[in-house]
Amino acid sequence: MQKVIIFSLFLFLSFSTLLAQNEEKTPQSRTISLTDYGIKPGNSKSLGYKLFKAIEKINGNRDKNENITIEFAPGVYHFYPSPKIQREYYISNHDQDNPKFVGIALENTQNITIDGKGSQFVFHGVMLPLSILNTQNCTIKNLSIDFKNPHIFQIEIVENNGTAGMAFRPAEWVRYRITQDSIFEAYGEGWTARPNSGIAFEKDTRHIVYNSSDLSYSTKGIYKLKKDKYADKGEILYAPNWRDEKKTLLPGTIVAMRTWERPTPGVFVSNSKDIILNNIKVHYARGMGLLAQLTENITLDGFSVCLKGDDDKRFFTTQADATHFSGCKGKIVSVNGLYEGMMDDAINVHGTYLKVVKRIDDHTLVGRYMHHQTWGFDWGFAGDEIQFIASQTMEVLDGSNRIKSITPYDKESVSGAKEFKIIFEKPVHKSISEKGDFGIENLTWTPEVYFAGNTIRNNRARGSLFSTPKKTIVENNIFDHTSGTAILLCGDCNGWFETGACREVIIRNNKFINSLTSMFQFTNAVISIYPEIPDLKKQIKYFHGGKKGAIQITDNEFDVFDAPILYAKSVDGLMFKNNIIRTNTEYQPFHWNKSKFLLERVNNAELE
Repeated sequence: MQKVIIFSLFLFLSFSTLLAQNEEKTPQSRTISLTDYGIKPGNSKSLGYKLFKAIEKINGNRDKNENITIEFAPGVYHFYPSPKIQREYYISNHDQDNPKFVGIALENTQNITIDGKGSQFVFHGVMLPLSILNTQNCTIKNLSIDFKNPHIFQIEIVENNGTAGMAFRPAEWVRYRITQDSIFEAYGEGWTARPNSGIAFEKDTRHIVYNSSDLSYSTKGIYKLKKDKYADKGEILYAPNWRDEKKTLLPGTIVAMRTWERPTPGVFVSNSKDIILNNIKVHYARGMGLLAQLTENITLDGFSVCLKGDDDKRFFTTQADATHFSGCKGKIVSVNGLYEGMMDDAINVHGTYLKVVKRIDDHTLVGRYMHHQTWGFDWGFAGDEIQFIASQTMEVLDGSNRIKSITPYDKESVSGAKEFKIIFEKPVHKSISEKGDFGIENLTWTPEVYFAGNTIRNNRARGSLFSTPKKTIVENNIFDHTSGTAILLCGDCNGWFETGACREVIIRNNKFINSLTSMFQFTNAVISIYPEIPDLKKQIKYFHGGKKGAIQITDNEFDVFDAPILYAKSVDGLMFKNNIIRTNTEYQPFHWNKSKFLLERVNNAELE
C-alpha cells in the first residue's frame, strides 16, 4: 500500500512539473492602453514622436515572446512630419527619394497587435503613414489612413470650349496659386506640384469617363475669370491652352489632376513575416495604398482603399495601386476589400528581373535593377533558387541554379544598391553574359495568392495583375467599371522588369461589369494574358502555363458593351468554360479588338 501511495505521489509531482513547464512555454498576453503613455486623440504636432517613444518603451519592457496588444483610444489623431522620425527606405515601385518622414514606425519587433479601435489617422505634408519592418507575427487593425490635404487636386469642369480652352472650379479643399509664369500650381505643407495629367469621373456615377483614358493638358496662361460670369460657381479658373477638341469633358465632369510622383505608400511592409492587416481603410496615399516587399505570409482581411462613403466629396483615393506585392513569398491572402478611385490596380503581385550586365567567371555574374523606381533593397539571399530568361523571346533557359553568395556591387551596403555580384552554386551557361539580353528571376521569393470577395470599381488602368508561378486563385470578386482590363497576367523583362510566368491560375465565380471603357497599357480584353515579348516570332517555348488547364477561367459572369472578353499570348494550357456573357448598350463599342477570343501562340486551349 505504501508503494502505491509513493508511486501516486511521484506521478502527481511529475504531472505538476510538466504543467508548470508548459505554462512557462506558453506565451503570455497583455493589453496596453496608449492613454497611459499620454497618447490621446487630438491635433498635437508632437504626437508622432511621442507614439514612437511609447512603442519603443513598451517593446523594451517585455519578453520578446510575449503577445501584446496596444490599443488607441477611439478618435482622430493628427500626424506631422518630424525630423526625429526620418528613415532611409528604398521602396519597390516608388520614387527613391530619401529620407522619408514616417508617421508610425514599427520596426524590429514581434508578437504585437495594434488596435486602432476605429480611430482616424490624419497625416500632413509628405509622409509615409505606417511602416512595418523586420517584424514577425504582427496584426494591425481597426483604423483609417488619410491626408488633410491630398496631393491629387480635384476640379469640376464648368465650361469646355474645345480648342479654345477650359474653365474649371477647384474643389474647396484644394490650395493653389497661379505662378509668375502663369501655371496652375497646388501646394501644401512642404510640397508644391504642377499637375499635367488627370483622370475624369462622371459626377453622378463616379465611373471613369468613357473612352477618356489619361488626360494630358496644359495650364500655361491660366487666369481667374470675373466672378460675375459665374456668380454661383465660386472662383473659376480659365486655361486657354487646355484643349479638348472632341469635348469629352462635359460641364460637371470631375477631374483628378495629378503628377506622376509617388514618393511613399500608405502602408509599407518589408523584410517581415506573418503580417495581418484587418479592417483598415486607406482613403488617400501619395503612392500605393500598401506596398509589401520581401515579406513572407501577409493577410489582408477587410483592407480597403476607398472613399469615406457615398457622400464623400472626393472622387479619388491613391496615386497608384491600391495594394502591391514585390518579391514576397509564402501566401498572400486578400479578402473582403473595397478598392475604388485609385490610379492603378487593386492588386499587383510580381517579382523583379535583374538584367545581366557583367560576366566575371563561370560561376559569377553581375545583375542590375533596371527600373528607375525599383532598386536599393535586397533581391535575393544565399540558397535561393533562380532561373535565367532570354529577354527578347521571354523563354526560360533550361535548368535552375542556386545562389551561393550575393553582395552589392556598386555600393558597400544593400541600401541604395542597384547592382549585385552573384556567385552561383553551379556553372552558368557560357551564352549568358552582358553580350546578350538576359534576365535573372528569383523563384524562392514568389508567393501563392488568394484574392477573393473583393469589389474593385471606378479606378484607372486595370483591376488586378498577377505574375507568380505559385498557385493563384481569383474568385467571388466584383470588377465594376475598372476602366481598363479587369485581370492581367503579365511578365516583362524589358520595361517594368516584373516577373514572371503564371503556372497555375484559377479565375472563377467573378462578375465583370463594363470593364475596358478606356485604353491603357496591356488592355487587349477584359481578361488579358499579355507578357511583353519583343520577338514573339522567334519564340519556341511558351511563357505562361506549361500543362493542360494551367490557366482556368470558369463560371464567371461578363456584363459587357464591347467585344473582347479574353486575349492570350504565349500560353500552354488555357481553359475558358461555363462562363456567362451578356451584352449591354450602356456605351458604344470602340475597342480595336473585335474578337471575343483573340489568341496568339496558344497551345492546349479549351474554349466553350
